[in-house]
Amino acid sequence: MEHRRGSAGPAAAARDARRLRHGWNPFASLKGRLGLGAGMIGLVAILSGALTLHGMGEVSQRITESLNAERRIARYSVLSTQISAFIAISAEAMQAGLSLDQRAARMETATRGLEGTFALMREDLGAAVAQARSQGLDEQSRRATQSIAIARMEALFTSTRDGLLSGQTGQNEARAYLAGFSQAVEPLLNAAVADEMRIRDQIISGIGELRRRLTLMALGISALAAGMFGAFYFGLVRPQLNRLDLARQAAQRIGRGEFDVTLPEDRGDEIGRLFAETNRAARALALRRDGVEAEWARLNETIAARTEELRAANEALARTDEERRRFFADIGHELRTPLTVILLESELGVRGAGDTRVGFETIRDRARRLGRRIDDMLRVARSESGRIELSHEPCDLGRVATEAVADVRPEIAAAGMSMNLDSMPGLRVLGDPDWLRQLIAGLVRNAVRHAGPGGQLAVAIAADGDWGVLRVTDNGPGVPADEIGRVFTRFHRGKAGSRVGGFGIGLALVKWLVEEMGGEVALVSPVPEAQRLGTEPGTLVELRLPLIEE
Repeated sequence: MEHRRGSAGPAAAARDARRLRHGWNPFASLKGRLGLGAGMIGLVAILSGALTLHGMGEVSQRITESLNAERRIARYSVLSTQISAFIAISAEAMQAGLSLDQRAARMETATRGLEGTFALMREDLGAAVAQARSQGLDEQSRRATQSIAIARMEALFTSTRDGLLSGQTGQNEARAYLAGFSQAVEPLLNAAVADEMRIRDQIISGIGELRRRLTLMALGISALAAGMFGAFYFGLVRPQLNRLDLARQAAQRIGRGEFDVTLPEDRGDEIGRLFAETNRAARALALRRDGVEAEWARLNETIAARTEELRAANEALARTDEERRRFFADIGHELRTPLTVILLESELGVRGAGDTRVGFETIRDRARRLGRRIDDMLRVARSESGRIELSHEPCDLGRVATEAVADVRPEIAAAGMSMNLDSMPGLRVLGDPDWLRQLIAGLVRNAVRHAGPGGQLAVAIAADGDWGVLRVTDNGPGVPADEIGRVFTRFHRGKAGSRVGGFGIGLALVKWLVEEMGGEVALVSPVPEAQRLGTEPGTLVELRLPLIEE
């Protein structure tokens, strides 16, 4: 990856230099061209939408104007009917010789209808004049003229109504009022209706013309969109798709392990840079493949060599295991034979009389203890499969240590060594009392063997937080630094500093038993100055077991 970044850096710098030298054109990149094409297509879409909205607005306005004209024509028709009804009712009332109040009551319905119709027509013409502001001054003038005609008709109606309801108007005057009103209103009404019909026809004609213009514009925009799409697809999209097909084919070849890929790098756009990176990746993969094949060959050689080493190691382990089994079997056989004799002699002595009884009892006790040691050794041989069963019960660590030291006192005395036991009574820990006594005795024997005649030993018991601690210290030559990490290994037999050979099982058994009881064990050599027993480096074995909360 570092190689690829390093090689890509100069290439990118070269491209930047070329751009600065020749002037960078944003449309030379694929992003720029695609953006331009998309922008033009979007512009056409916007124009099409704007045309649609404009056409819908114009058509809606023309239709609204046409409906308004139709409504005004309908109102003129209603007005004509109401005028005819007014004239007829008024004439009948005058001929019937009704009083003034009776005439007013008889004409009230027709009068109110005409007044309401004139009010509605004034509102319609007011709205028409407001709409005509966007159509020019001529259209506004035309609509204003219609308003004047309506005002004149309303004035004629008001004058005629007032004349008919006057107390001084006779039948002749009433007929004159009605004839003048009819003659004056009819041409005004006909002219207004004709004008509205002309406006309506003009609006309908304008809708047809608008439709023709909108159709031509829509066809033009459609042709423009089709041409732009064709140019965009055949001039830009399709060539890039062909180049992407080349990239896909190259990727397939690389996936099959064919790294002799050469894609054209003649363009400086994004796909051209992709081609360049693909070529560079193919070359890097070819180099990596060659390196992997060489590493694979070396790995096969290493595997073959390691396999041979493992085979030899397995054979050595098998021999060691066989020797271990034979060792324990031989030791057990050799120790049990004299034990049988000792037990027989001790039993004879027990049956006798005199002072020899005590001696024979001692012999019997020692023989039984030796028998237990042999059983312990046989259990060590089976400990790796977990067949030793330990009890977990409260026990007094000081008392167990005292018993263990008492067991080995004769050996300490025979070696001419001094022994110091510093016990703390009542220090209760959780563990197996029998195994704990045996492993403490084993630690003391180990110290006797390594310290040698005339040496010093110390067994100390103390509490440290939640732990009960037992320390066995000697003033022997100590353990070399390179062996400290192996002293707890099963069947390891130290050489330096060992005066008496051992079976090599003591510390391994101690570690296993202590950990099974939930404790810890550690070896320190040389002993710290404050705890050292003499001038020799010495060895300290520390055993920790969990205290029992009272």
